[in-house]
Amino acid sequence: MVGGDRPEQFRTARAAGIAPPDKATSFKDVVREFMMGLLEMSVEFGRGCRDVVRQSLVTEDSFLVRNFGKDSYMGKKIKVPKDNVLRRLRLFNEYLVPEDKDPLHVWSVILFVFVLALALAVCFATASATAWPMVFVSINQDDAFPFIVSSIDQLLIKRSILAVLSASIGHDIAIPVAKKVYIHRPNADRIILPDGRYIAYREQGIPADSARFTMIIPHSFLSSRLSGIPGVKASVLEEFGVRLLTYDRPGFGESDPHPYRNLESSASDILFLANALGVSDKFWVVGHSTGSLHAWAALRYIPDRVAGVAMFAPMVNPYDSLMNRGEKYGTWEKWTRKRKFMYFLARRFPKFLSYFYRKSFLSGKHGQIDQWLALTLGRRDRALIEDPIYEEFWQRDVEESIRQGNAKPFVEEAVLQVSNWGFSLADLKLQKKQRGKGILNVIKYVLSGSKEEYTGFLGPIHIWQGMDDKVVPPSMTDFVHRVLPSAAVHKLPYEGHFTYLYFCDECHRQIFTTLFGTPQGPLPLIDTIEVEQTSLDDKSAGKCKPG
Repeated sequence: MVGGDRPEQFRTARAAGIAPPDKATSFKDVVREFMMGLLEMSVEFGRGCRDVVRQSLVTEDSFLVRNFGKDSYMGKKIKVPKDNVLRRLRLFNEYLVPEDKDPLHVWSVILFVFVLALALAVCFATASATAWPMVFVSINQDDAFPFIVSSIDQLLIKRSILAVLSASIGHDIAIPVAKKVYIHRPNADRIILPDGRYIAYREQGIPADSARFTMIIPHSFLSSRLSGIPGVKASVLEEFGVRLLTYDRPGFGESDPHPYRNLESSASDILFLANALGVSDKFWVVGHSTGSLHAWAALRYIPDRVAGVAMFAPMVNPYDSLMNRGEKYGTWEKWTRKRKFMYFLARRFPKFLSYFYRKSFLSGKHGQIDQWLALTLGRRDRALIEDPIYEEFWQRDVEESIRQGNAKPFVEEAVLQVSNWGFSLADLKLQKKQRGKGILNVIKYVLSGSKEEYTGFLGPIHIWQGMDDKVVPPSMTDFVHRVLPSAAVHKLPYEGHFTYLYFCDECHRQIFTTLFGTPQGPLPLIDTIEVEQTSLDDKSAGKCKPG
């Protein structure tokens, strides 16, 4: 299935309260004023240093004047065409401060400032090389992706420049203030697990007794139970008879943290949630982006309870040893240096991740997802995140995700993605179970008359992949399809990471039609009532029979 073109639904939101064009100061004017102020300060500083040098070193009885002055032996031997040089430099005098028209005075100051700036630059570079060495990361021995990490120095420089620019602007331009995070009162429904933990969940769509299909959605990184299928309408869920269950993973939202969390425990949480909420039949699992990690885990650890899986831009371990050179290159080359660095920290030094998280989404202020998670977005994804509808949804979802204010669950999630999962995607491949070797095993198989046994996941696997997705590049889905050839991959031209799943009624209808076929609505309750009534009549008739 290929997603067709649909009308553009998103428009960029423009911030209000900006000064009119005739009164607004352009960035070019700000930079010019900043450079003029810097030049004035440099000249004043150089003039002071010149006076100090003149009063201490350039006196008539000083060592320099006696040995290198114009009346000394060296001064008479070396003749400098001073007048010619100064005449050529007069061209630049008009760019200097008005009172400094004497070329000898001006250029002595400039030379001194230049030497001082060069010395400071060398000292700063030496200190930076000592404190923040270059980090080279290799993905594996066959496929290396070196990159240089100097984000700390860049951050300090950017902050210094912005501070000076802000001071020079004054009150001419209104700088937007970041919206603060608001933590809402707890209001989620919760269940208690066998180990005593509570899990918060959200239920949408058809009630349990009349649902044809149940879908359970583990949310992605920096999300919560409020996400689910963003913007899905209740009428669409009712039309297909779908019951939608979303929950907060351990440490997110209103769910208790898990002290020893891994992908196997994540699959167990899904199973306990289904049992506690009365899901007796098999259910579907939906995963988007990093939420797909837990969908993969469900296929591995509870395959008998899973009817099928629907994934959208599924994330896998970018360090998976099964990925070939082309698949790794096609994945890593789409990512920013900062994102690569974050993966490196998650794999080698995960404790440092909490520092970056507290400077971004745990800072108490709202921001944009691409800046917080160092994501590269395509054109349509960029238009989506600037839409007010998405912005409102995103901010509320983030507020719920970071409710507990603890960086640990986010660090654990990042580590899960790049560490050993405890299984391989190849374990999910549908294949015949190998019988034991030897004549005894063959005789046992023939006499028992047993059928062929299969390993892996027997149900359907559907994957939707935007071809303009730069967060989870198509090369990652190509890897999944190579390892799991039975998976149905639906490539979506021009779609990004978010656009197909988020706030698109037509897309939601296409997804449900692909998974469930023609919509049949909820299960009719009248059939259940008639069956129960018939059973009661039979029992009454049996009691009335004589002897």
